Amino acid sequence: MTSLIHIADRVLNRPLLITRDKAEVILSVLAGRIGINAPEASRFEGSSVVEDENGARRAVPYRVTREGVGIITVTGSLVNRGAWVGASSGLTSYEGIGFQLKSAAADPAVRSVILDMHSPGGEAVGAFETAALVRDLAARKRTVAVVNGMAASAMYAIGSGATEIVTTETGISGSIGVVLLHADFSRQLDREGITPTLIHAGAHKVDGNPFEPLSDAVREDLQAEVDAFYASFLATVAKGRGNRLTAAAARKTEARTFIGQAAVDAGIADRVGSFESVLADLTRAPGRSTSQPRRTSMSEKTGAPAAEDDAGIPKADHDAAVKAARAEGRAEGEAAGAKTATDRLVAALSAEGVKGDAARMTAALDLAQKSPGMSGEDVAAFVSANVQPAKAAASYEERRAAAAAGLAQPARSEQRAEKRASINPAAIYKSRAKQEG
Repeated sequence: MTSLIHIADRVLNRPLLITRDKAEVILSVLAGRIGINAPEASRFEGSSVVEDENGARRAVPYRVTREGVGIITVTGSLVNRGAWVGASSGLTSYEGIGFQLKSAAADPAVRSVILDMHSPGGEAVGAFETAALVRDLAARKRTVAVVNGMAASAMYAIGSGATEIVTTETGISGSIGVVLLHADFSRQLDREGITPTLIHAGAHKVDGNPFEPLSDAVREDLQAEVDAFYASFLATVAKGRGNRLTAAAARKTEARTFIGQAAVDAGIADRVGSFESVLADLTRAPGRSTSQPRRTSMSEKTGAPAAEDDAGIPKADHDAAVKAARAEGRAEGEAAGAKTATDRLVAALSAEGVKGDAARMTAALDLAQKSPGMSGEDVAAFVSANVQPAKAAASYEERRAAAAAGLAQPARSEQRAEKRASINPAAIYKSRAKQEG
């Protein structure tokens, strides 16, 4: 019963980007007649562990072939949150898909991506944000969405952001529409002698509840919500497909689904193919060997990763990005080096037994500059053990007393020592560097 409550919370009175048949199945589940057993995600191409040129191995949240083709498989009904809820439960989350998309975009081991799709759709909330992540990925790396069974509704919205959509001969795609399911159990409850009472504050707090029929006003409000999601769906498809499927053309499909070549004819897909043919195409892409592990080529002039014909961005943009990254890295390295040097000197000059003593502070500064391999703590320890402290300078009160008694003023060297002892370590370092520079 608990699981049915959770399912009801997910689907009742919420706009869904899902096929009509799937909605009917869900309603049957809520009636307690059947269960859902979604197929386990299964893909034998590639590995979830990649190895870099230095032999370091790391796990990734998708599969990657030896040639650098990333494979992100999405199956089952789609929900907004749930992290790694997967196909074994019948649910896949946008949260998990998004993490995979962003990781693949940033992964140097991934040259191109296959979005392996088999889903009837799911929740409207989160679908369009995930589609935007696919568009971002496609802008950086060639991304091919494969209708490997079904890409309907929310799944199609997500796939629409890919570089191209390939459908299998029997693949089902489309269903560009929104459905909201309301179940009225009031007559069943009457037959069972159950009368629910909803105590609430706020006139619309219990709108669309399953214990009474929908009023005309509530139906209009829910229809307005569905229409708003529909407009967003059409806009999302247009952003991803461009002239291949405009918002107006998508609207004309009236949420129909298309099989194989019919999807291509309607602009829903770009060509008929298969997962295997797409993988072979990406594997044979220029600049890659199909028999050797992926290796990043290096520019002979700069030593930076070289642009490739199939990298997903123009070579000029690639070179500009590499140049900017190298400059940024150099600036960060210089800043880090300067901070390390300053911290080392401050540690040496601020140590107990050194700080405040002009002779020892001078000796520590000299030793730190001449022996860069010594830590600040080692410099301070050496100076404290081997350099005699400066003669204590007369205080201001002592000088006043001496002047009143007619005695000689402290020697200038002692006055200078007192002044130098009052300077903070960072100031000493900057002054010394300026003199030597």
